[in-house]
Amino acid sequence: MDPAQFFAASRVIIVAGKGGVGKTTVTAALARAAARTGLRTLVVEVEGKSGLPSLFGQPALEYDEIVLAPGGGPHGAADVVARTLTPDDALVEYLEDHGMTRISRRLVSSGALDMVSTAAPGIRDILILGKVKQLELGSDHDLIVLDAPAAGHAISFLRSARGLIDAVRVGPINAQAREVLDMLTDPARAQVILVTLPEETPVNELVDTAYSLEDEVGVSLGPVVVNGIYPEIPGLDVDPTEAARAAGATLRSGEAEALAAAARFRADRTALQAQQVARLAERLPLPQIVLPYCFTTDLGPDEVEHLAHAALGGIEALGADADTRTDRGAGT
Repeated sequence: MDPAQFFAASRVIIVAGKGGVGKTTVTAALARAAARTGLRTLVVEVEGKSGLPSLFGQPALEYDEIVLAPGGGPHGAADVVARTLTPDDALVEYLEDHGMTRISRRLVSSGALDMVSTAAPGIRDILILGKVKQLELGSDHDLIVLDAPAAGHAISFLRSARGLIDAVRVGPINAQAREVLDMLTDPARAQVILVTLPEETPVNELVDTAYSLEDEVGVSLGPVVVNGIYPEIPGLDVDPTEAARAAGATLRSGEAEALAAAARFRADRTALQAQQVARLAERLPLPQIVLPYCFTTDLGPDEVEHLAHAALGGIEALGADADTRTDRGAGT
């Protein structure tokens, strides 16, 4: 599938997954991949806790936008910009936009902001999603990529709109919740991309999250991103002594055994990952985008660029007829 077509399918991509699966790294890679197709991309970080800016070698994000990755270069990419959203800042901006600047100032000076933003379950989440909705409708960005909370909170985060509609029957909160829900349930406006590792527990949790999001929110699910796949290495079944002899090299004592053990470990690991990828495909019939494992403890701009390239290749491999927005649903 054409990556530009893929990223233009929805105005908002919400990236979610279990903690530790590389959700924020995937957010960065997808944002950079979208920018490489020429789309002006905004990354939204929730409450400044994701570590997203460090992946681009940038300082901590603020409420105002900053450039994470400038456009141009050999790919003719657009800018990747980013900002963080907090419920308190979103509430102050909402009040000021509706002519209540004096009230917002009093809330700030009195320290009552936190009390107001937690007045009802889901208020904090709807403040953030309401701001995302405002950006989706009014900003000059082609795509918004939201780094959502970890999987458990992601469900309640996205479910907050339905909960508030039931709890608050009239008034501005109800109206805001309905507008957010309209965005979340419109595939042309929003879709969720779930991230997992090729391991049993993350796969199980991703499948549960997928069905919960469809059943309880009604959001459209995009392809699943399987992160951290070990690249295949040919020749792992070759005897190290024979390989060394063929190459005209000599192994020292114990090296052949160590090499053979390392080869077995890598082969076993690759086989286990393949089993989990296949199991995921059986339990959740969604397209998959596979991203490679980065053998470093310090991810930065080079790794983001590498993963963005892999993401573009994975999107192209989906095929022209792939239903990337999964209107069919995860349960079909």
